[in-house]
Amino acid sequence: MRSKTAFLLVLAGLGALMGGCGGGEEDAPATPTPNPSPTSEEMPTIALPDPRLKGEMSLEEAILKRRSRRSFRDSPLTLGEISQVLWAAQGITGEIGLRAAPSAGALYPLDLYLVVGKEGVEGLDEGVYHYVPQSHSLEPTLEGDVRQTLARLSLQQMSIADAPLSLLITAEYERTTGKYGDRGVRYVHMEAGHAGQNVYLQAEALGLGTVVIGAFQDEEISEALNLPRSYRPLYVMPIGHPK
Repeated sequence: MRSKTAFLLVLAGLGALMGGCGGGEEDAPATPTPNPSPTSEEMPTIALPDPRLKGEMSLEEAILKRRSRRSFRDSPLTLGEISQVLWAAQGITGEIGLRAAPSAGALYPLDLYLVVGKEGVEGLDEGVYHYVPQSHSLEPTLEGDVRQTLARLSLQQMSIADAPLSLLITAEYERTTGKYGDRGVRYVHMEAGHAGQNVYLQAEALGLGTVVIGAFQDEEISEALNLPRSYRPLYVMPIGHPK
């Protein structure tokens, strides 16, 4: 009886492994597949400054000081600051393409968008931009200042309209569920949490402020920002110099 029980337990364990139990990046292929571009047309890209790899604030101090900040000064961010925040969230950190936030199976279902207001970032026009980790660059996807629209669709949370820009974290679930099935949805949400916390800590280290906003109208935001149909918005994070 005991041997039969042990045999069944082994089978159950093998089933969990084959079905996906959150395989980490150590299981990743040597060259992870790049995320597809959100548009089929060739888009001009804006190169970002190289991120710095050592800052003035320690990780421990950033954790200690981290707070959700909703009031922002009317002052623009620099491309260098934007570069650092995007790198912390989804930047490439290794020769084989692994990124700053861990991803189940190194499948990387997240895509980042910047919603930039008028004079919100030095050297950038107002509009919506897609972050391309592989080239550490931005693709413009929509022209115009849509902060007010984003705030209205986020239950009138006006910190979005007041901030120089907002970071939008989106997910294409199918990249992960294709391997892990329904369980992959949980892994995507874990990954979004990793990326969001990286943004919090990097913002703190740069003297910036941010807050996670999760109350918004998903489909309306996707339409207003012209997101690909399969990309689901998960986070809105207004970012700026805190008051």
